[in-house]
Amino acid sequence: MKVIVVGAGVLGTSVARSLSLSGAEVLLLDRGGPGAGTSSTTFAWTNSNRKPDPDYYRLNLAGMAEHEELARQLPGDPAYFRSGGLQFADAESEPWLAKNVERLRGLGYPARWVTRDEAAPIVGGLRIPGNTTAIAYFPAEGHVRPDRLVQNLLADAVRHGAVLSIGEVVSTSDGPDRASVTMADSTVHNADRVVLATGRWTGELAARAGIDIPMVTGTGRGSPIIGLLGYLRSPRLDLGCVVHTPGLNLRPGAGLPDVLQALDLNPDVDPSRPPAPGSEIATTIARRLTALLPDPGQTPEIDFRVGFRSLPADGNTIAGYAAEHARTYCLVSHGGITLAPLLGRLVATEILADTSQELLKPFRPSRFAGLRRSDLPAVRRPVKLGEQ
Repeated sequence: MKVIVVGAGVLGTSVARSLSLSGAEVLLLDRGGPGAGTSSTTFAWTNSNRKPDPDYYRLNLAGMAEHEELARQLPGDPAYFRSGGLQFADAESEPWLAKNVERLRGLGYPARWVTRDEAAPIVGGLRIPGNTTAIAYFPAEGHVRPDRLVQNLLADAVRHGAVLSIGEVVSTSDGPDRASVTMADSTVHNADRVVLATGRWTGELAARAGIDIPMVTGTGRGSPIIGLLGYLRSPRLDLGCVVHTPGLNLRPGAGLPDVLQALDLNPDVDPSRPPAPGSEIATTIARRLTALLPDPGQTPEIDFRVGFRSLPADGNTIAGYAAEHARTYCLVSHGGITLAPLLGRLVATEILADTSQELLKPFRPSRFAGLRRSDLPAVRRPVKLGEQ
């Protein structure tokens, strides 16, 4: 079977690899280069922490386990790190944290309370704030170095016969005996199946083929898809795990600068102008970080980038064919880092074996059929401790 995968981000490269390992002929297309889109601006925390929807919780939990398996199989420098995660609560956020820890423990999710002395060697080079009233530890969580994961997935796909081509796909079509994609230079590629894994552009590209994939698309100030990331040039923190505090989230850089995130500031971010040094947002994040440094006299040096999340209209993953006898498979997820290895394997199985995978059944595009946009619940912007 020949399959065209459109989009060489973490989802597309994972699907391409799994298809190639199973013997499919795979053409992977991307307009900007592997991992150049949403995959390049992600906090990259692997978890199923604040996932209240039971189906989505189970999907993310399986995604965490899949990362463990993939790390044992995938050649290349390590891209996945099961480091655990710590969440520091103050008096205001402790009730949220306590309720979530109780919920997760009831589900069997590894979660426990730790003391300051127990947390100190786990957290690495950070100071635990004096106003911390509770600390929760989630040992099964971890983080990913996204660029390396994409590189490793792509290299393994190519080793097994996949072909990468750089160019812009302007349209797709779905016929009774084949699917096709048309490039900006008018080249047409034909295949038995097409997988659309183009992140936040999936809805737009699908619409050109008459496929309705509802996405949150607004990119103006205050949009829930806007996410600001800070990359810490100095000082080096030697973080031991992913850390969440009421004002700042931190993730080890795994050889690159550590990554910072202040979710409550995202609504104030102008996506066309990342915060400059000395701006109000940059100063606020630097001040919050300084409060966590062992030496408060250090002056952080932070570079900022604005990312845009791939966000389906109801917040949950979309995975499946657009219609019963369609040849175009749509794949988009807000939790792409956690889910990529799992989705790659499950989607490849659905395509090649033509068998429905139980974990994916709640996430079909057909769930939107007949719904008006006004009928869909508003996607809530993540702002609380441990959200993403």
